[in-house]
Amino acid sequence: MDMTVRIFPLYAPRLIAKHARIFRDGVVVVKNLGRLEFRDGRFVMPRHCRPKLREVVVELNRMVKPAPVAT
Repeated sequence: MDMTVRIFPLYAPRLIAKHARIFRDGVVVVKNLGRLEFRDGRFVMPRHCRPKLREVVVELNRMVKPAPVAT
């Protein structure tokens, strides 16, 4: 499985959600937040995370609407 990795110098939720929608699987690293993993276009909640990171994952998953799968 190829995982894309992108580093964002600041928290830009629309841009991060768009990245997850396009690439479907991967990791983004956001300065001051840390590593966020996404699978199938949705962000994965880490087992142990700070409350701020939990809020960010919930917010990003609300923004992400998976792109239709081409058949």
